[in-house]
Amino acid sequence: MANPVTSLDQLNLAFADRFNARDLDGLMALNVDGVVFVPAPGQPVQGEENVRGALEQFLGLNLPITMMVRHVFQRGDTGLAIADWTITGTGPDGSDIALAGTTADVAVHDEQHGWRYAVDNPFGTA
Repeated sequence: MANPVTSLDQLNLAFADRFNARDLDGLMALNVDGVVFVPAPGQPVQGEENVRGALEQFLGLNLPITMMVRHVFQRGDTGLAIADWTITGTGPDGSDIALAGTTADVAVHDEQHGWRYAVDNPFGTA
């Protein structure tokens, strides 16, 4: 298992690193049990199988993600991370891909696992 994320401002960057490495298990390790993932505006999914499937679809684009952390807010073991992201390039089918958003993520921290997503909302401002 990858090292736990010890600082909230590193959570989105860890996501990008694991995404770009195509490390699905590593991405899943950044989630608490029962995480809510919102792969499209207003369409949340829950359950390990559903979240894994949604992440696989993004990874299937076979394009890198860029991530710039805008703000993090923390109170004790609960935090809000806001970051701008883009996925651009030519998709596997030859089509142009241009995805972007501002994520608004709720994260929780524990000593064993570090910071992890409780709500991963990549289109947080939609």
